Amino acid sequence: MEIADNGFIFSDDKGKIDAAAVHLFLSTQSYWAEGIPLQTVTKSIENSLCFGIYKETRQIGFARWITDRATFAYLADVYVEEEFRGMGLSKKLMSLMLFHPDLQGLRRYMLATRDAHSLYSQYGFEPLESPENIMAVTVKDIYKKQED
Repeated sequence: MEIADNGFIFSDDKGKIDAAAVHLFLSTQSYWAEGIPLQTVTKSIENSLCFGIYKETRQIGFARWITDRATFAYLADVYVEEEFRGMGLSKKLMSLMLFHPDLQGLRRYMLATRDAHSLYSQYGFEPLESPENIMAVTVKDIYKKQED
């Protein structure tokens, strides 16, 4: 699945993904994956349904769904490089992803965000109805610990 729009390409072709660029952003500019090793990023790309945003051949955005493609999908590692923000690229990417054939008919789509609630609410995401039903094991600063 690939769409060209206004000089940008939105694609689910894993062959186009620049893992080094994704790693650079996630490890140095994200609040959720600071210090993540390249090997971990590469493995996450291999095992997810991934989407990239490209300006010519340069990767300027990314998102991935952790999914069984039957019942559940979790959206992770979404970003657009700072110089390209405010151009509607995140919205275009969300629209493309939610119509992807592998993400149809699922019973639950989830994500976690600290600061993009207004973006995701436009696509039906809302706070959990019963958050007390959701549990997690969270390993804080896992990538920082691996450096030690």
